[in-house]
Amino acid sequence: MPQKAINTDIVLIDIIDFSRLSMNEQLEIISYLSLTYKKMITKMLKSSTMLMENMLQGIIPTGDGFYCILHPLLKGFGPILGLSFIHFSDFIAEKYPYFKGIRVAVHTGNIHGFEDILGHQNFVGDGLNECARYIEIKNLIISTVIISDIAYAALQKFIDTHHDFYTLLEKCEFRHSSLHTFEDKHNISHNGYLIWMRKGGIIPPPKLADLLQNKK
Repeated sequence: MPQKAINTDIVLIDIIDFSRLSMNEQLEIISYLSLTYKKMITKMLKSSTMLMENMLQGIIPTGDGFYCILHPLLKGFGPILGLSFIHFSDFIAEKYPYFKGIRVAVHTGNIHGFEDILGHQNFVGDGLNECARYIEIKNLIISTVIISDIAYAALQKFIDTHHDFYTLLEKCEFRHSSLHTFEDKHNISHNGYLIWMRKGGIIPPPKLADLLQNKK
């Protein structure tokens, strides 16, 4: 029987010019990035009284970055998580001069979970492919996150539901571009927005109790 697709936020992190680094530099930066982002997420979850599995359904390495698959309860929070990743990457750049930063794309789409050959949880689906198209935009401005129009609509619904996040984003001077249309390498058109915060910060997700309450 075919599984029902999971509709959720997908956040793609891509290390700029990763392939141009030496093998030792690649290992050093991907190891440090993974460790520090794990610490960042763990700290975020403490303030939200939430377990890791309540926030992330999975992490998929891409070689030069990784996908974060958010729990469907957090649909709309993906762009905010992407902005937190961007903010934290500035501190990593201070430690490693050869690290040029990250590109971040967010899409709200459908995926399927499956058990891979090693028995680990993995994911496949159009949502991942769609998200990857956004990260391919040439000359993507550093310190911004590119999000699909669908992810932008999910973000709007999220902050309408969680009014305190609207206030938080205002304090961080959240901004977005006008609608941007581009064609991918297959000549398929996509619509999205660039988002950024003039006063960067790390914003934790809502408390689990609030998410469950709003779901009712």
